Amino acid sequence: MAVEEVLSSNLYTQQIKKLYRVGEILGLQEDQLEALSTPERVIQVKIQIPGNNGKIRTLTGWRSQHNSALGPYKGGVRYHPNVTQDEVIALSMIMTWKNSLLQLPYGGGKAGIRVDPKSFSRTELEILSRNFIDALYKYIGSDLDIPAPDVNTDSQIMSWFLDEYIKVSGKVDLGAFTGKPVELGGISVREYSTGLGVAHITKLAAEKFLDGIEEKRVIIQGFGNLGSFAAKFLSEMGAKIVGVSDSKGGIIDYNGLDYNKLIEVKERTGSVTNYPEGKKVTNDELLVSDCDILIPGALENVINKFNAPKVKAKLIVEGANGPLTADADEIMKQRNIPVVPDILANSGGVVGSYVEWANNKMGEIIEEEEAKKLILSRMEKAFSEMYTKYSKLEDQDLRTSAMVVAVERVVNAMKARGLI
Repeated sequence: MAVEEVLSSNLYTQQIKKLYRVGEILGLQEDQLEALSTPERVIQVKIQIPGNNGKIRTLTGWRSQHNSALGPYKGGVRYHPNVTQDEVIALSMIMTWKNSLLQLPYGGGKAGIRVDPKSFSRTELEILSRNFIDALYKYIGSDLDIPAPDVNTDSQIMSWFLDEYIKVSGKVDLGAFTGKPVELGGISVREYSTGLGVAHITKLAAEKFLDGIEEKRVIIQGFGNLGSFAAKFLSEMGAKIVGVSDSKGGIIDYNGLDYNKLIEVKERTGSVTNYPEGKKVTNDELLVSDCDILIPGALENVINKFNAPKVKAKLIVEGANGPLTADADEIMKQRNIPVVPDILANSGGVVGSYVEWANNKMGEIIEEEEAKKLILSRMEKAFSEMYTKYSKLEDQDLRTSAMVVAVERVVNAMKARGLI
């Protein structure tokens, strides 16, 4: 698949721009960049669900297996009405760099089904999930491709995936999926590992760029699993959460938001906008509100060339995948605002998945505290490598530094295997 064929995807376009910038620094040739940007396999599947009205609903899903130079493909499965093939390819590329940066024995993969899961009953979601595995099972497994939860998927969906995989493949392979319930070989730390990782990396970055995390005002866009746990752990570290949002809008209170009250309001009313104190704002307003640290933890491309000049944060930590466009990166660089990239900041999820996968392979021998230490130590090492490279590269930002480390590892592995 030539690069020109997939430029219709904005997220893919942004990732290609970022890759080519790194390619210039590493001195990569056009054919090498073409090989790095092209997925090894993209599987499109048709999924049919019988409706209550007797009609059949036909859905489309994809799994992109981007690069296996470092190991089996690894990446989540999302259910969302706006999923496209190009988006899935872009996200699988991000996973390749993320796994490489964290020195995990994986390549990058990603899957998505174009569906609004909120319009489905639990029974329909189960049928959907099982049918997806029926279509894909030949291409997945603990030594080939290991899916995990992503947007709108969770441990229950992983359970259905695993059960269906065992039925159709005949293999009791618990390591074929991660993000599973503890009863099926999951680890409890996986539930909160992404938010924990974001909080820990934010703390490390604040120590480098802001004189520490204590009393720093933090705004988090997105209050799902990642955002809520990041808020919890950052509060415990001494930061002051002053703004959060969900799909319905946000709330800002510079006196500080109470984490427990936020959770209660979200669970009781369905939105953080019903928090009793503070000022209601839109998601767009939240991104450009005054704060020390901004964590965009919801959607891609939310900070772009139009609003990047208005961002007031002194430090940005990417919780979501691809929340800053390449243009926004350049603007932040000019404004001297550090941006900790997604491939490091939100990697707690995949490192947690790695620990779960390895634990399944070894026969369930790890305890929660040991798992947590493994996740944080792996992320600390990657942060140190990124920061060391950042210190050595002239006039480059943190993302470029992280990607130089990650892409170079993939290139070296591909060269060693004779792939480029």
